[in-house]
Amino acid sequence: MNTNKNYNTRRTRLRTSTYILLFTACLCLSGCATTEGMFSSWSVFGLGDEEEQVEPVEKLIVEGMDAYNVGKYTTATKHFQEVKDLYPFSSEALLAELKLADCKFYSDNYKEAKELYKEFEERHPTNEAVPYVMFQIGMCDYSRTDRIDRDPTGAHDAIKSFSRLLRTYPDSPYTREAKARIQTAREFIVNHEYYVAVFYVRTKKYDQAKYRLKYIIAMYPDASIIPKAKALQQRLLAGDPPEWGLDKWLPNLSMPNWNLTKIGIGSKDDKTK
Repeated sequence: MNTNKNYNTRRTRLRTSTYILLFTACLCLSGCATTEGMFSSWSVFGLGDEEEQVEPVEKLIVEGMDAYNVGKYTTATKHFQEVKDLYPFSSEALLAELKLADCKFYSDNYKEAKELYKEFEERHPTNEAVPYVMFQIGMCDYSRTDRIDRDPTGAHDAIKSFSRLLRTYPDSPYTREAKARIQTAREFIVNHEYYVAVFYVRTKKYDQAKYRLKYIIAMYPDASIIPKAKALQQRLLAGDPPEWGLDKWLPNLSMPNWNLTKIGIGSKDDKTK
């Protein structure tokens, strides 16, 4: 029995070390400053009751990562939160803090995820995972963007967030994708503006439509919708506004696909984990 227990303990610790090493290699967390050693729940909270049963930090982090890796984000969140609560000064707590934000992001809780990423950046401003965190903040904004006939705030926020990453870490591993996401967010914004112009035409508010089209053409001259915007502008200036078949003047209502081939790094799926 003792042999099996010792074996299981060593195996759990080995898996824990493996997760942390892999995480370190991927996100460059080797530079983080943490308190040496790992504390039991009794030493952290000053509890002396031997009947108190608390899971070891190694077991909690392993179970959390196991759940996270198969998409069980609710279960993973529970384990990571326990690590933070019970072992706040352990090296595993830093990993748990970041994975909590990732769990929220991949559960499509973008507002909560963004707050957790921001908290991580504020608490660990010199940590080598900060470029990743800043990129994920941008992705939280980007992922809130839906259709061009709806609020474009997410696209505006994404441009600001990704631009902050580019200014702060211009050579990070996320630079090229951030640039592509910015490009797509701008396409979304101009398509939204153009959609409003078409709406004005539909409602016979031609002066407003002309003003909106003039603004679009001046501000976004390289956008893919510009040829169609110019054609519609010419019709309005000629006093020949389209009165039927306006659907053909509309842009695609969905978020444009971000196309990395434009910046020379190939294409990928829109959302990866």
